[in-house]
Amino acid sequence: MSEQTAHDRILIIDFGSQVTQLIARRIRESGVYSEIWPFNAVTEERIRAFDPRAVILSGGPASVTEATTPRAPDAVFQLGVPLLGICYGQHTMCAQLGGEVEPSDHREFGRAYIDVVDHCDLFDGLWAVGDREPVWMSHGDRVIRLPPGFRVVAVSDSSPFAAVADDSRQFYGVLFHPEVVHTPHGAALLQAFTQRVAGCRGDWTMAAFRNEAIGRIRNQVGDGKVILGLSGGVDSAVAAVLLHEAIGDQLTCIFVDHGLMRAGEADAVVDLFRRHYNIPLVHVDAGEMFLSRLDGVDDPEAKRKIIGATFIDVFDAEAEKLKGARFLGQGTLYPDVIESVSFAGGPSVTIKSHHNVGGLPERMNLELIEPLRELFKDEVRALGRELGLPEAFVGRHPFPGPGLAIRVPGAVTTEKLEILRKADQVFLEEIRTAGLYDAIWQAFAVLLPVRTVGVMGDGRTYDFVCALRAVTSTDGMTADYYPFPHDFLGRVATRIINEVKGINRVVYDITSKPPGTIEWE
Repeated sequence: MSEQTAHDRILIIDFGSQVTQLIARRIRESGVYSEIWPFNAVTEERIRAFDPRAVILSGGPASVTEATTPRAPDAVFQLGVPLLGICYGQHTMCAQLGGEVEPSDHREFGRAYIDVVDHCDLFDGLWAVGDREPVWMSHGDRVIRLPPGFRVVAVSDSSPFAAVADDSRQFYGVLFHPEVVHTPHGAALLQAFTQRVAGCRGDWTMAAFRNEAIGRIRNQVGDGKVILGLSGGVDSAVAAVLLHEAIGDQLTCIFVDHGLMRAGEADAVVDLFRRHYNIPLVHVDAGEMFLSRLDGVDDPEAKRKIIGATFIDVFDAEAEKLKGARFLGQGTLYPDVIESVSFAGGPSVTIKSHHNVGGLPERMNLELIEPLRELFKDEVRALGRELGLPEAFVGRHPFPGPGLAIRVPGAVTTEKLEILRKADQVFLEEIRTAGLYDAIWQAFAVLLPVRTVGVMGDGRTYDFVCALRAVTSTDGMTADYYPFPHDFLGRVATRIINEVKGINRVVYDITSKPPGTIEWE
């Protein structure tokens, strides 16, 4: 992606930390463009072509005390640009430059405090000698001898080298994680590194991205035709509006309605794009096909695969009718790209594969165009606002590609879907009425494959259980349940039981992520 922006760039080399993406997000939030590369995909040629203003070495689960664990490319120490090592990144930097690291008898996980013991350019204007700062630690090793040129600038109770500095080379190492919210001044520290130490301008904005992306799209497409699969979610919607702004009626969107959307969503998508934006749109009602293929299938991964394969079949058939298309537009985001690269050999474990990264182009012989592949989810929302998409659409909670099929654990039927839609609609109505929608990352109902005995109107019922789920999160990587007042939950439960035939019991899911996931399947 480096050729796609003329702005200052920060390179993040990933050693497998589960929070590496947060480093990139914090840097981008301050207006500086950054990319993440797996440590084993970095070459000196690539680095020099990327021309970063600075390099950050991420944390990771390995130990530098073992001979076969990851190391930073030697080129990063020879570029003549500022370098910041975070946790494992600090360890490997110190070890590779002549220091020494050993396993610690006093590991630090979670909240800790560092004491600033010396001044350095990284701390200038942020922390002063004598300050005691809360940070977040996650490590089992520690530096015991510094490389030549380095000195200690902060310590913790268990780590005599909690932060180290070589101001002459602008090399810095911190044992804590500044990228997480649990380090209160961590974002400011990263901004100090990128803008004050590295001299980045901080001019990477959504307005600039919009204009540059339109130019790139026009250069790539020329007078060719583009087709795009519109799912109804934020990502594909923003991609569609951006493409349409760039190339107008050379774009045709195909909306495959799989019959697994929430109440009224299909009509809202068609109305927004066909009527409001006047974007050429093919609406395919394929609900019966999807449900027939899902008939009797209760394994969640099998359901996902069936839905994905059926989508491709329907999309392929409709695309064939549109003669002359040369490009396939997709709403691929940067986290999809990162995880797909990781799957091909990077250090992080891939939890789910992403259908947006590969698949259709090989089958359809179309050139791929992915105008959002540089962006994180929150940046896509910002771009949507920049493009004038309605706030009610841009701010929508995430919705899974397989739709309600994975919110009906077990076999999916038309009856279950209708029950779930009504319950979900009531839940979201109450959340909006209470003014809580924007405070929640994601909220939805789940129809459990469990029937329980109830009493309604002096009669016995034997109906389904509905589980409600609402979580708070900043990125979906971790989440906690939303602490609704009991009277709110009681009101929602009463409405669902009274208004939705087929449900006689409502429960609320208070599981965090981890150990649970946000979705049930």
